[in-house]
Amino acid sequence: MSKLECDFCGTADSHDNPIISGDNASICKACVNAAHEIMVSGKEPDLVDSETKKEESAPVQLRTPAQLKEILDDYVVGQNRAKKVLSVAVYNHYKRIFRHNEIDDDTEINKSNVLLIGPTGSGKTLLAQTIAKYLDVPLAIADATSLTEAGYVGDDVENVVTRLIQAADGDVKKAETGIIFIDEVDKVARMSENRSITRDVSGEGVQQALLKIVEGATVNVPPKGGRKHPGQDAIQVDTTNILFICGGAFDGLEDIIKKKKGGNILGFNQEKQSKVDGNIIADVEAHDLVKYGLIPELIGRLHMIATLNEISEDDMIHILTEPKNALIKQYIKLFEMDNVKLKFEKAALKEIAKLAIERKTGARGLRSILEDIMLDIMYDLPTFKDKTITITKDVVTKEKEPKIA
Repeated sequence: MSKLECDFCGTADSHDNPIISGDNASICKACVNAAHEIMVSGKEPDLVDSETKKEESAPVQLRTPAQLKEILDDYVVGQNRAKKVLSVAVYNHYKRIFRHNEIDDDTEINKSNVLLIGPTGSGKTLLAQTIAKYLDVPLAIADATSLTEAGYVGDDVENVVTRLIQAADGDVKKAETGIIFIDEVDKVARMSENRSITRDVSGEGVQQALLKIVEGATVNVPPKGGRKHPGQDAIQVDTTNILFICGGAFDGLEDIIKKKKGGNILGFNQEKQSKVDGNIIADVEAHDLVKYGLIPELIGRLHMIATLNEISEDDMIHILTEPKNALIKQYIKLFEMDNVKLKFEKAALKEIAKLAIERKTGARGLRSILEDIMLDIMYDLPTFKDKTITITKDVVTKEKEPKIA
């Protein structure tokens, strides 16, 4: 007869730890005691030590706006105005959460959500990712184009909150002080300024659904996302202290601003004003966004508007070489792992930047250009041990092979 073993921990039957056996399972005394402790206290015993608990309950380390901008400067090139707006918004938001008891009065400080407007590849998502990483708060990134009004095919807006809980490793309290970044928010604009007589479930319907969670409300979310079902367990989340950052390219918004300023006037002896100030998008106002298709109620909840400039050729070169995670630095490190030195001539960097601008993909397009240039070199990389490879302008234009010395 084989010796009994506990089906939970695998321990063999003994005098000190006897096993109870049923028809299809066996359990030892130690596991019965542990199960009893879990059932009574609602917690798993001895899984998390006291030091870890202290760390988990510690508030976000507050940094000044200047310190936050300094962090952003290490990873995002240019966009100084947007960095300042975001740094101030984040500083005030977490000061409001963690220091609200310092002054004892009845004044209640409301949160300031942020709207980032700028062309594709200008750094909107990177700004949100960087600030969340260095504050050590959970961040959920959602694409507004996949969202629909509740009850229709697609993601419910409340699923965004579920993603934040998942980013916080299931810690609801931590998630309630996190950041939600909703990208492509311009894609949920309604098609005309007038309300549609038909249901716009992926446009205006999404905007209406966002109002509640952006403003701050207690929402019931399914623990694993997806659709809510009657009788299903739901997690209650208070979104009052969740910072919402919305971003979008808002293609065509310049035309609305130009029209407001009197650009492209027809007729004789009229001064053409279509090419008003260089960065016309910086003059955006709330009613321009209403004309674009955002509902006034949503704009009223996105209190701080920051505009990002289109990236210039010089900025592209800085993005390639200067930030801590710059692409050129990444490639140099990859080559060093194979004991190969990698160099880029200035003319080559200029040509790469020029290609990215021509493709209109912003900084995001730099990686695909570099991957294309470096593919053949990296294929043979292990054979170039202890050598130096120099990338010239002719290599970028694919007219010549790289210099290998």
